[in-house]
Amino acid sequence: MRTFFPLILLLLLCTACGDAPAPDQAAQAPAPAGELASEPANQAARQAAGEATSQSSNESSAAAPPASEGLSIEQIQERLGVKGLRDPWTGDLDGMVKRRVIRVLTVYGLGRYFLDGPNERGIVYETFKQFETDLNTRLKTGNVKVYVVIIPVRRDELLPALVAGRGDIAAAALTITAERDELVDFSDPASKEIREILVTGPSAPAIASLDDLAGQTIHVRASSSYHRSLKALSQKLEETGKPAIDIQPISELLEDEDLLEMVNSGLLPWVVVDDYKADIWKEVFDKLVPHPDLVLRSGGYVGYAFRENSPQLAAELNGFVKTHKVGTTFGNVLVNRYFKDFDWVANANEAKSLGRFAELVTIFQKYGEQYGMDYLMVAAQGFQESRLDQSVRSHAGAVGVMQLLPSTAADANVGIPDITTAEPNIHAGIKYLDFIRDRYFSDPGIDLFNGTLLSFAAYNAGPARVQGLREKAKAQGLDPNVWFANVEVVAARELGRETVQYVSNIFKYYMAYRMSMEQQKARVEARKREGITQ
Repeated sequence: MRTFFPLILLLLLCTACGDAPAPDQAAQAPAPAGELASEPANQAARQAAGEATSQSSNESSAAAPPASEGLSIEQIQERLGVKGLRDPWTGDLDGMVKRRVIRVLTVYGLGRYFLDGPNERGIVYETFKQFETDLNTRLKTGNVKVYVVIIPVRRDELLPALVAGRGDIAAAALTITAERDELVDFSDPASKEIREILVTGPSAPAIASLDDLAGQTIHVRASSSYHRSLKALSQKLEETGKPAIDIQPISELLEDEDLLEMVNSGLLPWVVVDDYKADIWKEVFDKLVPHPDLVLRSGGYVGYAFRENSPQLAAELNGFVKTHKVGTTFGNVLVNRYFKDFDWVANANEAKSLGRFAELVTIFQKYGEQYGMDYLMVAAQGFQESRLDQSVRSHAGAVGVMQLLPSTAADANVGIPDITTAEPNIHAGIKYLDFIRDRYFSDPGIDLFNGTLLSFAAYNAGPARVQGLREKAKAQGLDPNVWFANVEVVAARELGRETVQYVSNIFKYYMAYRMSMEQQKARVEARKREGITQ
């Protein structure tokens, strides 16, 4: 069951809270890899219905195949005798065939591309495994096949990595734009026509036209096509004497559905997304109001990006797109499988969660400062562990807000034997997290942010396991000192979904806390400017 990541908004802001899996302190009582509570969340269902249902010229593959298990990057490197698949290499399809590998860059996330234990899943995965099958059939490679390898990266790294030769194709719901076309080439459209529209939520003021965005703040990923559309609109507004739009960058780790969830909960008043995404997500987030009449860009299409001067790859991709894009049997089956037929669940429990946060925030502040932890980060962890509910007890015996085992709390490294009430429970959890960070993730090469994320993973899965994941990440050419899109990918393959979702959820809650704090601060300052003191 897929659980949406709740956004607890500080004090006066409401939140939509998702079902919590039964809390468990896996670092103290690790769960078997098969006992996984929910879907990976890096980034939630990060799939937009037109995203990756693409291409192949083999008519026998018109219907989407069942999800299949693939070879790991390590296995492919071993079979091919090729090392460093993430190392720079540039060339056209003939060179890829000679190397026997085609590297597809994407963004890790449920629906698009994710790992279910050792098995790869998602629209991008199934699409390009079919591309692999069709290519090998056409070339009659027999047992000496060409492999497709999926390499997840951050969204803002997709095109730079492609141009630099760290991948051969980029597939992540990329809208074909003139700006992007100056950097790379695109396949024929793999989607139906899309439009970028404004979507509002319960905290948005009334809006009749795009002119009403003049002087307003809107958050957007700088790497997105929406950013360029907003800049163009802002410039147009200024040319007519209206105030510019205050365009604020937001984390590249957040996808469109994350921003829509923030709009739905009132954290953001509005956001710009592709119209088909708004249509899908309004069925999940019932407070969203898509505005199909407020269009920032029309006539857009999603395509697959590849390096310029690659005519052979272009021909292969375009032939594949023709029979595997959205609207074909293959494309529609995958969209239904990985998006429309998922069991999306969004439950609300705003008042209780809001009250618990208000009651506990000073405790998180106190011990966060004592141990050098960002108190909003550890508050987000507490929410992930128990929904900030001290009464929660897990089947393994973990207790309270931070879901610690009493034996862990009583250990000499923590030394807090009684964790039955909220304050010592939170104190023990933060002290234990600090112990993990200092003991295992404090080398100079790990920055504070990633040290904390790795500590969260160790809190959930155990420090020894995470150290092992870091070693494997390094061996695979990933950065062992960075969690997202690096150690995270190995964790998904080795441990399954739980730890990946655990860390990803915490990051999202943390972003929500931070943004709500910023909004509260801006509101207080605005009230002061207007002479309002109460």
